[in-house]
Amino acid sequence: MTAETSQTLDRGLRVLKLLADTDHGLTVTELSNKLGVNRTVVYRLLATLEQHALVRRDLGGRARVGLGVLRLGRQVHPLVREAALPALRSLAEDIGATAHLTLVDGAEALAVAVVEPTWTDYHVAYRAGFRHPLDRGAAGKAILSARQRTASGEPGYTLTHGELEAGASGAAAPLLGVTGVEGSVGVVMLVDAVPERVGQRVMDAAREVAEALR
Repeated sequence: MTAETSQTLDRGLRVLKLLADTDHGLTVTELSNKLGVNRTVVYRLLATLEQHALVRRDLGGRARVGLGVLRLGRQVHPLVREAALPALRSLAEDIGATAHLTLVDGAEALAVAVVEPTWTDYHVAYRAGFRHPLDRGAAGKAILSARQRTASGEPGYTLTHGELEAGASGAAAPLLGVTGVEGSVGVVMLVDAVPERVGQRVMDAAREVAEALR
């Protein structure tokens, strides 16, 4: 801590991060041990966070992340979209295909930014707000590949054909190294097979977006 920072705010944010990292919640005692502070301090932190709906406590007394974080989270998508647009525009114009940024929303993949090429005679109509299961389509499967990555190497790109729209093929690569953001960058095009250069180009675009979000 420095003279310019707030110890109480720092502890409150640490509480939220600890709760976000667990599916079953934490007790006051568990939080006290993890934070290295006494239980009275934890009670005060939880009471304050509860007032803002950022934390809730179940009948067993375990603290969990509250629904108030969803209201904050809704403001993330516009910021992410704005940061990603330059790389998506470049990708769409270079490949001549509809480019998109897709983020995880629960058990689904949600397209939050879409850029269509300006010079093609035809391209796939793909709209922001489009949802699909994570295990269907290149965008969702690329995200799942990042979840399954091991120390043996980073995931590359994912190719699919006809999984979301008949006759359309997709290529996508996951966003890597962006804290708090789980997503992918990809293109969708009306071809039977994605050209070889597209995979690498999509990976490059995913790296550009990740750098813009760091």
